[in-house]
Amino acid sequence: MNPRITLAVAGRVLTQIRRDHRTLAMLVVLPTLLMTLLWWMFNDTPGGTFSRVGPGLLALFPFIVMFLVTSVTTLRERSSGTLERLLAMPMGRLDFLLGFAVAFGLVAAVQSALAVGVSVGLLGLDITGPVWLLTTVAVADAVLGTALGLFVSAFAQTEFQAVQFMPAVVVPQILLCGLFVPRPQLPDVLETISDVLPLSYAVDAMQHLVSSASSGEVWQDVAIVACFAVAGLGLGAVTLRRRTA
Repeated sequence: MNPRITLAVAGRVLTQIRRDHRTLAMLVVLPTLLMTLLWWMFNDTPGGTFSRVGPGLLALFPFIVMFLVTSVTTLRERSSGTLERLLAMPMGRLDFLLGFAVAFGLVAAVQSALAVGVSVGLLGLDITGPVWLLTTVAVADAVLGTALGLFVSAFAQTEFQAVQFMPAVVVPQILLCGLFVPRPQLPDVLETISDVLPLSYAVDAMQHLVSSASSGEVWQDVAIVACFAVAGLGLGAVTLRRRTA
């Protein structure tokens, strides 16, 4: 791995994102708009529903957006032949993937900071824990979505196939992460499956910050999410193909 090459790849990706205004808007603004829509839905309902479900969805929206955009973007690099030309240079697969991860990680930081700032500062999302730690969890979750998106792109030959990984990889995590039924109340088999899905730990960390100011369990969950992200990047480097067959 060469840090100079990794940063050069990251700079190239950031330049592409800056020039693609639709993708930039989707990455930075969409989670905030979805949180605003959620607040609007529950604003007049009793019981503080927005503050109850908001933190979990604050983990969910960046994860989905980053997974979708990175999987399609990486596939486009391969199908256009750009990846093959880049790998013909003195650049390893891990350099390429880390460059993408750094670039989208920076975008994820902006995206998550904006979504958390608007949710807590303007929409009144009520949490007990520190806001900066809520932002950290959101960024970690967005980076996780980036890593998984980079990984699954190796198994798709078209952009349509990349999108098809959404119901296979993302939807089961949404169903079992504790948003709809608390994880301890799931049937034993489903709870076990939930324990090995990374999104469960991101949602656990968000929900913990709603009711407690202690950070020990949150950092433990963040560390698990980070390990899944690193594993996703490692597997992505192993399975990355130069071109689409």
